[in-house]
Amino acid sequence: MRFAILIDKTLTGFSAHVPDLPGCVAVGEILELIREAIALHLEGMRQHGETVPEPTSSFEYVEVGSITSW
Repeated sequence: MRFAILIDKTLTGFSAHVPDLPGCVAVGEILELIREAIALHLEGMRQHGETVPEPTSSFEYVEVGSITSW
């Protein structure tokens, strides 16, 4: 499965969360930690008999001109 993650800059580093898995977050060395967090989150869902959702989130970047050029 391939999940989209959102990465945010914080005052002390970075944090990441998974839109398709509410409550699945990581801070610090986020790329490795978020992989581990996703695996643990999915394992917990399976242990509790929850259905693992198919990933549906995606992302794109949109470029816009500078504000002064409007």
